[in-house]
Formats: sequence, structure tokens, C-alpha cells
Amino acid sequence: MNASMINAMVSMNALQQKLDLISDNIANVNTVGYKKKEATFEDLLNNVKRQPEAFNLPGRLSPLNFNQGWGARMTMVQPNLAQGPMKATDLATDLAIEGNALFEVVVDDAGTRAYTRNGSFQLTLNANGDTILATDEGYPVVANVPDADGNIVEGNLVIPEGYTLRVNADGTVQGISSDGTINLGSIKLLQASRPAGLTAVADNLFTIAEGINVDDVVQQIVPSLDNRIALRQGYLEQSNVELTDEMTELISVQRAYQLAARALSSSDTMLGLANTMRS
Repeated sequence: MNASMINAMVSMNALQQKLDLISDNIANVNTVGYKKKEATFEDLLNNVKRQPEAFNLPGRLSPLNFNQGWGARMTMVQPNLAQGPMKATDLATDLAIEGNALFEVVVDDAGTRAYTRNGSFQLTLNANGDTILATDEGYPVVANVPDADGNIVEGNLVIPEGYTLRVNADGTVQGISSDGTINLGSIKLLQASRPAGLTAVADNLFTIAEGINVDDVVQQIVPSLDNRIALRQGYLEQSNVELTDEMTELISVQRAYQLAARALSSSDTMLGLANTMRS
């Protein structure tokens, strides 16, 4: 009875974590650039039990040995980077990625980097008074831009006064005005080779945990026809959460949780009966 109670308790804990994950996905079904979370489970260690020899009766086909499980646990949560549907907005600062890539942004003064698929950007002023491209939360978008010597370095995408923004499919950025066109640089994109290394944090961002080599998780990539990656200006990528799939999964997990709770209640009842028995 103790074994069945432990099994039910462990299973309920794992199922509760799964319910929380599904609830998070459903809550973000309309969040721009959101990537659904997927969980991986594994069985805990099993014990091999042996029935007494008296169990080996004529006509009984069950083996004397059997496995006693101890439930399952959640081992990993990773984002599903599948493409979400595109929605036209006709705003010059709205960008959508077509293909497997991520935007890179700077989240603090120390230069900490984070990654996102949310291309709902805006023009804002930085500490120097320059107009730069940033997220709605104010995180500057990382770009490859020319410095004073003409070398390409990482920095903010600065849009001079009087110029409008044009972003090409290959990520290059131009400033357009009545005086002509100037090259502003290119938006930096990274491809995730190990999505499991990305950790979802606030503001619809992903980070890479300390101790993990960034280059093992993401690598810079240039959009092209060969890798089927492109930027679409005036579009936003919507969440890739399918509400019908999540609701179906929610019902399934809820029923599994109810069965585990019933098993726990039954084990508790049997234990109570055993405690009240008298010889």
C-alpha cells in the first residue's frame, strides 16, 4: 500500500507540472512570437519483485517476477520553435522571421544577451540620444553595423533623423529619405541548434543558463534562399500554440491526474482498514 501511495503521489506531482505547462501555453495563445513549451518525462527506477512459490499454482499463467514502478518525473522543458502564422501589420518596425532563427537583444547595462521571436519592435532613444530599434520593453536589438573606420561590429541599429526604415529579406537595413538611400547595417540573427539549451524567461525572451557554451546552443546565420530563412517587414509572427491540441492534452492530463488521485485515496482507505484490523 505504501508503494502504491508513493507511485500515485509522484505521478500527481509530474502531472501537476504538465498542467502548469499546458496552462502557460494556453495563456499565451495570442502572444506575438510565443513558442509553445514541451515537456519530456522519464520513468523512475523500477524494482523487480518476486511472488512466493505458493503463487505458482496450476492454471495460473502469470510469472512469479514482476516490475514495481515508482511513477515518472519531468526531466526537461524546451521550446517548440516551429513556425507560427504570419499576420500583416504594415508597420515598418514590425519584423517577422521566416524559418529557424532568433533575434538577439541586450537586456541590461552589462551587455547580457537574450533571444526572441517577437518582432514587435519600436523606435526609441538610447542614452546618447540616438534613435534605435528596440523591443516594446526597451531592449535594444543587436545588429551588425559599420563603425567609424568602416569595420563591421555589433551594436545598436541607429536610424538617422529624417530617414525611414527598410529591412530586406536578407536582414540588411537601409535608411530611406528624399535625399537617397543609406546602408545602416544588418540585423543579427541566430539559429538554435539545441533548443533544449534555451530557457524561457520574462518578456517573451529566451536566455542560456550560466555554464553552457553559447556557441553550442545558437550560431549566427545570414538569411538566404539556401537556408530558407528570411525577414518580413510589416509582418508579425503569431504564437505557434494550437488551442485545440492544448485543450485535448489538458483534458487527457486532467483525467490522468484524477486517476492518480483516486489511487492515492484508495491506498489511504486500505491502509486505514489495515490499521483498524485486530487479530
